[in-house]
Amino acid sequence: MRERFGATASALLDEDERAFVLLADISTGYFEGALRTHPDRVIRIGIMEQTVLSAAAGIALEGFVPIVHSIAPFIALRPIEQIRDDFLYQRLGVNIVSIGASYDYASDGYTHHAPDDVPTLMGLAGLEIIAPGTPAELEVLLRSAFADGAATYYRLSEQRNATDQDVKRGELTIIRRQPGAPLVVAVGPMLDRTLEATRDLDVSVAYATTVTPFDAATLRSLAADEPEVFVVEPWYEGALAREIVAALAPRAVRLGGIGVRRQVTIGYGSAADFDDEFGLTPAGIAARLRAFLAAG
Repeated sequence: MRERFGATASALLDEDERAFVLLADISTGYFEGALRTHPDRVIRIGIMEQTVLSAAAGIALEGFVPIVHSIAPFIALRPIEQIRDDFLYQRLGVNIVSIGASYDYASDGYTHHAPDDVPTLMGLAGLEIIAPGTPAELEVLLRSAFADGAATYYRLSEQRNATDQDVKRGELTIIRRQPGAPLVVAVGPMLDRTLEATRDLDVSVAYATTVTPFDAATLRSLAADEPEVFVVEPWYEGALAREIVAALAPRAVRLGGIGVRRQVTIGYGSAADFDDEFGLTPAGIAARLRAFLAAG
């Protein structure tokens, strides 16, 4: 996804003179050509993400459309006040593109993990949050939201699905519809493993790449009269609970799910090691989902 992001952002610099890229010394290799072609609109500010965001706000005030980029915990959590006050409060557009979530940098330890980025950012009113599942989906969604005037957070990961879906910003993609059956919502790179986990189960499956604003209308159209919804999330478990409940109100909903366990991870290893620990594998998802369905 990072390579596709670099190519897409570089293309936007060629296509739209309002595009402006600010880097925190991360992924600079993907912008070598753009740095030569557009030295006035690609800036390497350094590893100081609060400054990157505030500088981007000033650039937005001058009529540009900024794209800022760094590792997820540094660009999502470290400058959260700048996102809130410099962009959301002033109603300025920005494209905040992260990499490394949730634990792509598993060997670097918890300081480089970000299972809490989206759960934290969902508390900011007015922020769009996008979680693509493939590089091609990232390009579609970035181009769609790039100049919409909103502050948008894109969560990129090394984990990805094998097949591109026909995604549209702000909409759930219906993968499987089983009228009256429980609904499973897979988010971003969780789709493939969710489909494998539900292969033999009588459930509907929806795919979410836009987290906020959430597509409540499609969710309501898929939910049964007595809805049962199970969410598979790539960040801390339960982040989407409020959106699901609000979408189905005033009906009561039986809600379950699986995601990253809410804990401070002390150990090191690989992303696959953490997936195994948290049950974010096809077998782990299937076990949790079957238990949820049986309890109903």
